[in-house]
Amino acid sequence: MDGFVCNLKKYRQLAGMTQEELAFRVHVRRETIIRLEAGKYNPSLKLAIEISRAACAANHSATHLLDAALREVLGEHVEQKGSLVTPDSLRFDFSHFQKVTDEEIRKVEHIVNAKIRANIPLKEYRNIPIEEAKELGAIALFGEKYGDHVRVIQFGSSVEFCGGTHVAATGNIGMVKIISESSVAAGVRRIEAYTGARVEELMNTIEDTLHDLKALFNNAPDLAGTIRKYIDENAGLKKQVEDFMKEKEAQLKERLLKNVQEVNGVKVIKFCAPLSAETVKNIAFQLRGQITENLFFVAGTEAEGKPMLTVMLSDNLVAGGLKAGNLVKEAAKLIQGGGGGQPHFATAGGKNADGLNAAIDKVLELAGL
Repeated sequence: MDGFVCNLKKYRQLAGMTQEELAFRVHVRRETIIRLEAGKYNPSLKLAIEISRAACAANHSATHLLDAALREVLGEHVEQKGSLVTPDSLRFDFSHFQKVTDEEIRKVEHIVNAKIRANIPLKEYRNIPIEEAKELGAIALFGEKYGDHVRVIQFGSSVEFCGGTHVAATGNIGMVKIISESSVAAGVRRIEAYTGARVEELMNTIEDTLHDLKALFNNAPDLAGTIRKYIDENAGLKKQVEDFMKEKEAQLKERLLKNVQEVNGVKVIKFCAPLSAETVKNIAFQLRGQITENLFFVAGTEAEGKPMLTVMLSDNLVAGGLKAGNLVKEAAKLIQGGGGGQPHFATAGGKNADGLNAAIDKVLELAGL
């Protein structure tokens, strides 16, 4: 209960209620709400539930408006399949056969927020005959079974069977902002949204983010165009770097081919250099494609301060009993690391770049070269 008391003021403010309004809604004095928010009073279970329901009222009423707006925009096939309301957000599941487009979401928001601005008063029908409720056009939810007498909640054209707590008028909701739309099951979509003060918080966050972005781009008047320009330029530069690296890979590969050492009939290629893991892997596989037999490739490389050992073997050496994974696993101890891989290709990372040359020598020693 302490957690609930600590959050009461936050949830009351998110619901857009003063202490007096909340006290009136749950039938207690304002002093009781003050003591609750100060943590000086533990409410009864009944009062705690009433406060919780009152705090969720805006989001509950918003689901009714959302349901009606979805039917208007998407079609009468829309049926509520589930919902969740909390003091600061709502979730609404409904039947629909495809993703709701951004344009449709915007139309739904406009319809809902127009009804909120109209401040439509709550019209409640308590304990009326179910046939009379149907004549009002009330929508039954979840396919539930109802008794002979029901409660109906109406906000203008939104008329639904409901037993929940609602705002006195739609203006109390403040505003609705849909933050996501997704699929939760075949033929069922889910909308999540904020209302009231939570929307204001969201807008403030968006405004702050936009302000920071503008500052990063020297307050460019056309921010979107400027960002697109930077993205395009970055893509161009990235392509240039990739082309440059491919050229360097080709040059390094040719140098390595010119410096192949033959030991006991095995073509040994070894080197130690500051290269990325991807570059070393590319070179190793290219060499394996050119030297199809008796290739023994071992490299010690370093990128961003991280040492790596790479071994590549031709198939006939693997068939003869050598395993790249076993070789790097043992030699990786000299760079304070470990690794493994396939019989023909394996890598190992470590922490001690100073041990790379010794690790290369260890690989050759283990291979009998």
